[in-house]
Amino acid sequence: MLLKIYEKNTNPVHIRKAVDTLRDGGIIIFPTDTVYALGCDLFNKNGIEQIAKIKNKDLLKANLSFVCSEISQISEYAKMDDSTFKLIKRNFPGAFTFILTGNNNLPKLFKNRKTVGVRMPNNPIALAIVRELGNPLMTSSIFYNDRTTEYITDPELIDEKYGTLVDLIIDGGEGGLIPSTIVDCTTEKPEIIREGAGKLI
Repeated sequence: MLLKIYEKNTNPVHIRKAVDTLRDGGIIIFPTDTVYALGCDLFNKNGIEQIAKIKNKDLLKANLSFVCSEISQISEYAKMDDSTFKLIKRNFPGAFTFILTGNNNLPKLFKNRKTVGVRMPNNPIALAIVRELGNPLMTSSIFYNDRTTEYITDPELIDEKYGTLVDLIIDGGEGGLIPSTIVDCTTEKPEIIREGAGKLI
């Protein structure tokens, strides 16, 4: 199912429909400030397993990230020292994935992991969904294929390709092609391990 939501007018009824899908254990595709992404409730074990299957990834080896709507929400699930907090505060919301050390509040699927990726995209639709949900959204960008870029940027073509694999696709306009910049904050000094759309401040 394709659901149109406008960035400049995130209709609460439509946001609730997306959140109801998540609370029912569903998987959605939603826009971010970079590329469109798969998402499910952070505490939906079956949903996370299904996303790994869609991505053809071994769940134990997959890079799992989650989307928060506030920095205070990040601190509920990951550890941050003062310098990391300041770095994140300067750059979020934005096109970044920060790698942090997880804490004991993470769901069981994350327990064997020392680190997690954290996103707070500068996209009103993504942030509104997380706020309404009340907890983070587990996320993974949809496939990238140089020959079929339209299938990750055009919501109607995304629906054509993934419509039978997920429960809801949110049309938030044309998506981007450049992924987030990944910054590892678990080392002594933050290290950019993938250059992407975000430019660190």
